[in-house]
Amino acid sequence: MQIPKIDLNEYQYTLPETRIANHPLPERDHSKLLEYKNGSIKHFHFYDLPELLPSDSLLVYNDTKVIPARLIFQKETGARIEIFLLKPISPSTVIPEVMLAKEKVAFETMIGNLRKWKNDEILRGDLFIEDEKISLFARLLDRDSKIVEFEWSDSNISFVDVVEASGEVPLPPYLNRQAEEDDKERYQTIYSKKEGAVAAPTAGLHFTEKVFDELSAKGIEKTQLTLHVSAGTFQPIKVDKVENHPMHSEQILVTKETIIKLRKSIGKIIAVGTTSVRTLESIYWYGVKILENQGEEFLIPKLFPYKERKKMPSPSESLDAVLEFMNRMEKDEIMGSTEIFIFPGYHYQMVKALITNFHQPGSTLILLIATILGDDWKKVYEVALEEDYRFLSYGDSSLLWL
Repeated sequence: MQIPKIDLNEYQYTLPETRIANHPLPERDHSKLLEYKNGSIKHFHFYDLPELLPSDSLLVYNDTKVIPARLIFQKETGARIEIFLLKPISPSTVIPEVMLAKEKVAFETMIGNLRKWKNDEILRGDLFIEDEKISLFARLLDRDSKIVEFEWSDSNISFVDVVEASGEVPLPPYLNRQAEEDDKERYQTIYSKKEGAVAAPTAGLHFTEKVFDELSAKGIEKTQLTLHVSAGTFQPIKVDKVENHPMHSEQILVTKETIIKLRKSIGKIIAVGTTSVRTLESIYWYGVKILENQGEEFLIPKLFPYKERKKMPSPSESLDAVLEFMNRMEKDEIMGSTEIFIFPGYHYQMVKALITNFHQPGSTLILLIATILGDDWKKVYEVALEEDYRFLSYGDSSLLWL
């Protein structure tokens, strides 16, 4: 297919500062829930979700866990150096492996107050893990690429433990506030499991055990996949041609059990969040890649879906190809990465509906939403603003049907 021309001005709206939710509600499932279906809009609360989903639905959520990716070092001079972890470089580029490393690790980072950090200077911070004092050291390996090496004084301790003990919750920049104690719990879904995200899959923040119990009581199945959300999710589009926007690459982990459930539930899949959508659609395109004999590496370039094709495999054909590959290679899970860029002109293959929050104007996520709603995205956002919905990460929710 030909890449459609996108005028980013068509995907802007005015978001007053007062509508950005700076803190979460006291109770997760008491957020508002806007439902868009067949052109009409209705208003609920998130605890009503089980009533709105058909009993044969499959709910798919992202079980990534946010790491406290903001590390603060205080120099003796008083200068404060802030290091934000972005992508692992060594001993592996695979996030789970790096988080379990016990010697030293290197990350591509963002660095606040970089000019105060000399090239040959080693930063030091002290932390406590189970009442034991641990020293953490940071060395600047590459100033231009902002690659930092971290070492710590106890080789029996893994990097994830070091980060959990010393890092701060990486709240989105638009909240304009420091992380507080409550954010450690609230900027995390109740089902978060696999450490590695530097931003929360925020559509899942509304779920409670009570909501899950009611979904189960109705017979609605659920399954999980993993996409480690990167800081690139906040990167604004700054190019005239939207397709030239440098989409962030994010790591994916999907089990065979999940693929089998997806195969049985085609046409009934409800995605929790844009990260789940990107993962589900990437799984489809991975199957297409296998069928087209373009290699078996799970890597989806950002514009791969927009290539001209004589035949588009069905979702079932694509998932069958993935399962055949996994059986042949005796794999119970597949790990890969995706840069998939979903914007108007894209045709969804895997999802029937999306549960998501309200996103920033002119963002890649607004484009993803507009791909579901068409021009009605404007109506949905206008109504949400009129009805006092809270926006962005700690804001209210929506249920959008294709």
